[in-house]
Amino acid sequence: MTTFSAVTTTGIYCRPGCGAKPLAENVRTFELAAEAEAAGFRACLRCRPYRVAGPVGADAPELVCRAVQLIIAGALDTGTEAALGQRLAVSPRHLRRLFHDHLGVTPDQLARSRRAHFARRLLDDSDLTVADVAFASGFGSLRQFNRDMKLVFRASPVELRNRRRKADRLAADGGLSLRLPFAPPLHWEALSTFLAERAVPGVESVHDSVYRRTISLDGEAGVIEVRRGGDDHLLLTAHMPFWEGLIHVVDRVGRMFGVDADTAPAEAALAGDPVLGPLLRARPGLRVPGAWGVFEIAVEAVLSQYSARAWVRRQLTGLVMVAGQPVPGLEHGLTHLFPSAATLAQADLAAAGLPASTARTLRGFAAAVAADESLLDPGASLADFTAALTALPGIGSSAAQQVALRLGHADAFPAADRTLCTTLLANDVLEDSGKLAAAWHPWRAFAATHLIAAGVPALAA
Repeated sequence: MTTFSAVTTTGIYCRPGCGAKPLAENVRTFELAAEAEAAGFRACLRCRPYRVAGPVGADAPELVCRAVQLIIAGALDTGTEAALGQRLAVSPRHLRRLFHDHLGVTPDQLARSRRAHFARRLLDDSDLTVADVAFASGFGSLRQFNRDMKLVFRASPVELRNRRRKADRLAADGGLSLRLPFAPPLHWEALSTFLAERAVPGVESVHDSVYRRTISLDGEAGVIEVRRGGDDHLLLTAHMPFWEGLIHVVDRVGRMFGVDADTAPAEAALAGDPVLGPLLRARPGLRVPGAWGVFEIAVEAVLSQYSARAWVRRQLTGLVMVAGQPVPGLEHGLTHLFPSAATLAQADLAAAGLPASTARTLRGFAAAVAADESLLDPGASLADFTAALTALPGIGSSAAQQVALRLGHADAFPAADRTLCTTLLANDVLEDSGKLAAAWHPWRAFAATHLIAAGVPALAA
């Protein structure tokens, strides 16, 4: 966990490793940059703490973690704390109290800090105009943008742009490049191979350790590329039809690769486990992979109930070709956008090569999601989320847990995953995986990720 140090005599907060050496009695510590800002401190100009990842502590209650994920997804860009509380089935007063007790900020303060920090990175790293930076960062108006930047950084956006360092600017051929900072280590090879094993043909690809995929923004196509950028950051290159809401694209990519994840508590809890200990040591820094689109991951999970990986890839290819929107002119095998739930519910699934029973389950699932998007709501608890999915005909518990894992539920465990079970057998573990996983609570998603990664041939060495 990153801990920020704030100096009471100067009103400045710094990240670990900053060259400043204040007296210990003059230092306060904060777990979040937003918490330091809410207490009246401003970011250090030397170490620039807004450029580092600041994960929410693993000891925060599940409801707080779910609320943070909804804020990251943009729930407070135009919505209110009252609406956020209603979505989580709590009063706004109780939500604010939980945030104050565990994060030291209100939900609105956290959202404002995230927008301001992202805008500052764009001002440093890109050549976007100030107006483009404002709307790319989720601000509703230039007036709000100027006000919040002065509140957080004590300077206007134009003044901040004029202060940027020459080495910060990133150039990309036809796109926009951004750094995705993380707290080392991050096992890029294992993470990218995990995603390659599950890549949807025509929509995703991994070549030469570079992850690429098509994305849909208000019905228009874009492309993102992610690669290892350095010891403390990944490099994202975005090719988008417009920059408005870029912050949410970057946040979704960040969740895919776990750049904000704090793996230390899970590693400490599981390091001594006879099954998991060797796997953790083999792949230090492996994060639980997220997902760009929850529906996309759910479709893969449904198909995996019926078929082995090779057949699932063929079936996904058929679905994309039959129902996906073509995107011409791309390279690296990218050809389509993944179909929406409404489109897939009406598609000819037999033409996509799906057996009748698989098609029946998938069509029913797609129709249910099209009718009620809250089925895949990241704000639901693990129990509520899996209960809603397994209530649909043909959706098993392990498939629901697999979707929950990719959605960010720390205790999700797809006990019937074929690769996971193969890894256990290869390690002479004959015990039922679900019973075995009881000892890994509340880090079962982390445990499952290591078990699955170890079962992928490319990662076994």
